[in-house]
Amino acid sequence: MAGFQGKSVLVLGGSRGIGAAIVRRFAAEGAAVTFTYAGSREAAERLAAETGSTAVATDSADRDAVIARVRDSGPLDVLVVNAGVAMMGDPLELEADAVDRMIRINVAAPYHAAVEAARRMPEGGRIVVIGSNVGDHVGFPGIAAYALTKSAVQGLVRGLARDFGPRSITVNAVQPGPVDTDMNPADGPLKDIVYGQMAIKRHGQPDEIAGMVAWLAGPEASFVTGAMHTIDGGFGA
Repeated sequence: MAGFQGKSVLVLGGSRGIGAAIVRRFAAEGAAVTFTYAGSREAAERLAAETGSTAVATDSADRDAVIARVRDSGPLDVLVVNAGVAMMGDPLELEADAVDRMIRINVAAPYHAAVEAARRMPEGGRIVVIGSNVGDHVGFPGIAAYALTKSAVQGLVRGLARDFGPRSITVNAVQPGPVDTDMNPADGPLKDIVYGQMAIKRHGQPDEIAGMVAWLAGPEASFVTGAMHTIDGGFGA
């Protein structure tokens, strides 16, 4: 495959799970891929060696670091913001500083990264933010703060789609449900909670999410913008 031959792609949060699958997909299709990582240096180095991509350490909770990374990447054809954290638990017990850090990573970083990328992005560029199906449907308790961040992503995507539309830059969100990653393994505790609400009772695979991202970044999706693309096995149906 060479669908992205000669294209410059930056993936924020690409060392593991969904992010790594996205890096592999773009690299396999010929793109020049740079991805960021925070605490997974060894995994990042292995992925970079495997795919011929470039791994750079960047803290997505640090606004200035995010902006600098995007700026230093030069004109991007595709920006994918995958970096995110999930905090779950009784909101009366969650630490306020930890919640604020999640908001910086899940909401502020995508906004600032997208704006900075758009400064140099050529006409017809692509911005994809990885949200979550909980932005639409909070199916169980203990995820209010996380759901807040993913609902905020929806407003971000809709607004920036209008702002950047005159340059044919598309801005979309991909909203996965349960995906088999280190954060939410298929044999983990959430299985019993979520499968009862799903039409297809299994975890998704990272490659399935990467496929949707690649389609949104490709030529067939040039008229798709400001939209939420949910891939959750019917969790919210």
